[in-house]
Amino acid sequence: MKVIAAMNMTLDGFCDHTYGNATPELHQHYADMLRGAGAALYGRTTYQLMEFWPTVLKNPTGNKEMDDFAVAMDNVPKVVFSRTLKNLDWHSARLATKSLEEEVSNLKRQATKDIYACSPSLIVQLTELKMIDEYQLCVHPVIAGSGLPLFKNITDQVALKYLKTKPFESGALVQYYERITN
Repeated sequence: MKVIAAMNMTLDGFCDHTYGNATPELHQHYADMLRGAGAALYGRTTYQLMEFWPTVLKNPTGNKEMDDFAVAMDNVPKVVFSRTLKNLDWHSARLATKSLEEEVSNLKRQATKDIYACSPSLIVQLTELKMIDEYQLCVHPVIAGSGLPLFKNITDQVALKYLKTKPFESGALVQYYERITN
């Protein structure tokens, strides 16, 4: 099983959920991804943003793709890395008890499905640890100009092999790359 970095970003490389266009097509793409995931890894900030989705479960929007995404998000096992959170209220989430490297190594040994890293900070740390097998980067057709850069503080070059691109009507593109190992 693979460890996959999955992230939305702007054309100029910034991560901010408010810059993308969350179309029904994109919600469906990510719901499908989560249904095929063995686990989703989150840092505290991104996890707290995702806590919006249980409210959609309780009060569906009527938008099929958005409501389906909420169900998929609720069902996927989530592992949250935080130094400040002491407990989680989401039934499918747990706090990591070991280091990122140990948790991911253990998950990978036990996995029957791919593991998705879904927070910029975890993607950077896992990239530095050479633990990301594949990158699935959804690039939205917007230049933000500023924000949180996805690959902030990467110190070594990472060689990637292009796999494919998945285009969306909104102009967003998911670009798939695998890490080239030496």
